[in-house]
Amino acid sequence: MSRAALLVLADGRFPAGGHAHSGGAEAAVKAGRITGAESLESFCRGRLHTVGLVSAALAAAAVLGVDPRLLDEAADARTPSPALRTAARKLGRQLMRAARATWPSAELDALAREFPKGAHQPVVLGLAARAAGLEAVDAAYCAAYESVSGPASATVRLLSLDPFDATGALARLAPELDRVADHAVEAARRAVDEGPDSLPAASAPLLEIAAEAHAAWPVRLFAS
Repeated sequence: MSRAALLVLADGRFPAGGHAHSGGAEAAVKAGRITGAESLESFCRGRLHTVGLVSAALAAAAVLGVDPRLLDEAADARTPSPALRTAARKLGRQLMRAARATWPSAELDALAREFPKGAHQPVVLGLAARAAGLEAVDAAYCAAYESVSGPASATVRLLSLDPFDATGALARLAPELDRVADHAVEAARRAVDEGPDSLPAASAPLLEIAAEAHAAWPVRLFAS
């Protein structure tokens, strides 16, 4: 295993399409729920313990060899919003293109054939990590971090927030990110024996509702 591969996969410049998505931050800014660094931190904390946990567990389970088709079904069941399901599959398709070019893999090829319009992004992330020789915990950290780094980066653009303040908010979440990653890996290990139904299903109803409203905006800076 080359742990350096994790740096490539988690790098914001990896061409996986995440820059076009705000993780719900654009809708939250418009609604006045994110106004600065403090509210950004609260927003990211909520995403970390819901979306982040679910995504991290799905990605870790994929690394451990749980059937990616079953994981994709589990991801669908945990994403009530059609807009968010569409966004997750678009991100999965873009990540798949980048991952197959970077770490060629028969498993990635098979998933791409199974889901030509894209599998859910965390499932693709897990298989990409597996192809790169990474461990379940690496994929869990990558997914959990993405769940908060995307909104933080988007808020810098949306509010002209000081990037130092946004980064500070992420740094303060680091201990919680550690716990979420550990929880995700524990759940993924259970899923190897018990199936994907045992994975976390933490929900964030306001994110789902806001995503549906955001998708109908005539003008928006981010895709989701």
